[in-house]
Amino acid sequence: MRLSRRALLAATTAATAASVSSPASAAPRPARLRTGFERLAADGYAPLDGQKVGIVTNPTGVTRDVRHIVDVMHADDRVNLTAVFGPEHGFRGTAQAGGSEGRYDDPATGLPVYDTYLKSGRPLADVFTASGVDTVVFDIQDAGARFYTYIWTLYDCMEAAQLAGKRFVVLDRPNPVTGRAALGPVLHEEFATFVGRKPIAQAHGMTVAELALLFNGEFLDTPVPLETVRMTGWKRSDLYDASGLPWVPPSPNMPTPDTALVYAGTCLFEGTNLSEGRGTTRPFELLGAEGVDGRWAAAVNGLGLPGVRFREAYFAPTFSKFQGQTIGGVQLHVHDRTAFDPVRTGIALLVTAKRTWSGFAWRADNWIDKLTGSTQVRTMIDAGAGTDEVVAGWRRELAAFRRVREEYLLYR
Repeated sequence: MRLSRRALLAATTAATAASVSSPASAAPRPARLRTGFERLAADGYAPLDGQKVGIVTNPTGVTRDVRHIVDVMHADDRVNLTAVFGPEHGFRGTAQAGGSEGRYDDPATGLPVYDTYLKSGRPLADVFTASGVDTVVFDIQDAGARFYTYIWTLYDCMEAAQLAGKRFVVLDRPNPVTGRAALGPVLHEEFATFVGRKPIAQAHGMTVAELALLFNGEFLDTPVPLETVRMTGWKRSDLYDASGLPWVPPSPNMPTPDTALVYAGTCLFEGTNLSEGRGTTRPFELLGAEGVDGRWAAAVNGLGLPGVRFREAYFAPTFSKFQGQTIGGVQLHVHDRTAFDPVRTGIALLVTAKRTWSGFAWRADNWIDKLTGSTQVRTMIDAGAGTDEVVAGWRRELAAFRRVREEYLLYR
């Protein structure tokens, strides 16, 4: 079954690969990165010719000169853009975490904007059907972590497009924290939620186009007719600043590429009673709680984690946990981004927080299990395991995911 699905995948992507994609090793690296959208536009939108097009996007869907691609496409007679689909936080990005903008007509273009947030399967397929589009395009900047919900918007939209009989085109953008390696625990499917639908690693090390190929080849019962428009000029070792692209916050609490760099590890503090830095100017880089003192920074610095140091810090979140209270904790300072491992660092921070602060607790709903993908991390830390032991606990499953992942990588 899997071989036939991959054969179908190869057939459905062949046309686009010939026209707008080329093997990563076929030519020297261009002078600068070109996104999937830049290549699509340069090709005159050929893969969308004769189609009514709807696009799943958000504020990150911008050109190099920070024009939104919806505005650019709407003004271009070569493409028939007829609908926009907004994810969590909304198409124009006005909603906070866990919110969306609902159904409305975009004031700038007059295009109908449909809400995809928390919709999947047949209800989402019905949205695509009601929109009247022939092809659904996806262009959103990811942050590189399994629990960042846009990749599951991608999965849900692929599944819904298949149910609705629509083509699906993914315009690729960089993984901002490199695509060097997959890191961290792999989701167990009994813990599937919108922060993790399928068994991939916590830091997947893939671009959205690569993930789309993996989803189509491994997880969708019936693959969607899928085409990918690859980037040129991107290497797996590249961090976001190498791209030359502007950074647009993909969500309100992802203000900089530095946030994305630590997020795959420090977002785990959403599963605890400590602040993960929401309501500060450095979300996910500042962590803390009432009663935490300098012992935490000393303990985690004592581990000698590669690429990062920790500063004793005090801050007062303006919203979310400990709103308006001055609390103690740590700030992460990454000094060697190549050596830094965000997931191992996140585990080390959890282990040392529990050992140095008597008030440490997991969220009552065990949200940590949804974030890590199983009970393993929580139960091992509760049993007194150290960082190395916890990390060793997912080694075999991670190795298996890395082997599968390798088949879908588009870049060197």
